[in-house]
Amino acid sequence: MKSIHPFIHKRVMFLILLSGVLSFGSAQEFNAKVTVSYAQIGSTVDKKVFQTLQTALLNFVNKRKWSSDVFEMNEKIECSFLLNLQQVVEPNVYKGSLTIQAARPIFNTGYQSPLINFIDNDVTFRYVEFQPVEFNENRVSSSEPLTGNLSAIFAYYINIILGLDYDSYTPRGGDAYFQKANSIVSSAPDGRSISGWKAFDGQRNRYWLAENLQNSRYALLHDAIYTYYRQGFDKMIENEKDAREQLLNSFSMLNTLNTETPNLMVMPFFFQGKTDEIIRVFKKASPQDKARVLDLCTRLDISNVSKYKQELK
Repeated sequence: MKSIHPFIHKRVMFLILLSGVLSFGSAQEFNAKVTVSYAQIGSTVDKKVFQTLQTALLNFVNKRKWSSDVFEMNEKIECSFLLNLQQVVEPNVYKGSLTIQAARPIFNTGYQSPLINFIDNDVTFRYVEFQPVEFNENRVSSSEPLTGNLSAIFAYYINIILGLDYDSYTPRGGDAYFQKANSIVSSAPDGRSISGWKAFDGQRNRYWLAENLQNSRYALLHDAIYTYYRQGFDKMIENEKDAREQLLNSFSMLNTLNTETPNLMVMPFFFQGKTDEIIRVFKKASPQDKARVLDLCTRLDISNVSKYKQELK
């Protein structure tokens, strides 16, 4: 029998609510798609190297066990990773970006709501064909930092996805995974070509995302995530009016956090990929609710202000 995670696993919770019967299995957590794009890499590199890398990364994400909980086949988290290679820094060393997307199924519907839709532009790593992609939580930096950097980045975002997924089902349910992501940051590979792991590398990087998600001062963020998904979208079929009210509550929490601590990285991070679904939900809302969501989202989702004003007027 599996050991029970300190936070009640969301799927166990739903099974208790629905049937009172626990179903045990051994499936891994992710149904991930991994794509390595190398169109910008010149003809001097054998492209088979990137096909081998893509397979290695796919196996790394999908076949490794990332938590102690049971995930049935139909419970796997849907996500995708696009590694876009842009430059050969030196032989076998590549620089590029990583696009991370993950979604969360909404209860009693076939709809998947975005959990994360983010581009990391600080990806530099060494890879030699058939080299195993490995990750050791106790030795994150690896014996060769540039080699270990790619697996550390993937492991970091896997824990971020798990944390967001758990948060969306259970209050503060993702804490353990955000702590793991923060531990990866603390022990991350270090080198002249490696960036994104330190506070001084920029204002929108892996350091600040993990810091924001793990900092107890920003606990309202986690309440907002839970309210948005579990109390809002999961109740949309049951009672649309009440569900919209819960979405507004989640935005009010985020607005309080934003007022207390402006310019947190997690604010635009939360809204990336959500603008269209928010507009769809509130297009048929009452004038009062439209006015409220317009006021809140134009403060919080700054890059999409004109879209909200056009669609919710």
